Amino acid sequence: MKTPNETHPISLTPAPGVVRVLFEGHEIADSDDVLVLQEANYPPVYYLPRVHVRTAFLRKTDKTTHCPYKGQASYFTIYRDRQVIEDAVWSYEAPYPALSPIAGRLAFYPEHVEFQLGDLTPAQTEILDVGEVIRHTDSGSGNSQADHWPPNVAMPDPEREERDVDQPYRDIGSP
Repeated sequence: MKTPNETHPISLTPAPGVVRVLFEGHEIADSDDVLVLQEANYPPVYYLPRVHVRTAFLRKTDKTTHCPYKGQASYFTIYRDRQVIEDAVWSYEAPYPALSPIAGRLAFYPEHVEFQLGDLTPAQTEILDVGEVIRHTDSGSGNSQADHWPPNVAMPDPEREERDVDQPYRDIGSP
């Protein structure tokens, strides 16, 4: 067993809002109690409570793997609409103490499902930097956990005056 440290950091943070998991366009999980695990330089992983996953579409397999930081993982195959995706979901039933909050939660390989955060589409969610969203959410203190994002529009120049244009739409449309 290895303990996360500065050379191999692992953090767990609550996901802001609701996370949905879609398989072939069908929602198979929906939760507002999702943990985001960020391990070293790997992409973030969403861990959902089992009670918020439609486990009727999952079957446990014999596959297991071992992570020196998290422990032994067990795997599940997705069965839905005649689609079978082997070992697409995993869980740490009894992780090492440093990561005990993920015990029994389910995680999905992103190449097999789409994630949807809140009201964002899966495509918008995919390009979203989850770490940035988490850092900019309110920690309960009433303040953001990071500096505010820069504005995405420029303010009007107070020195500039609007001018009338004689024929603004010349040479377009019908005669």
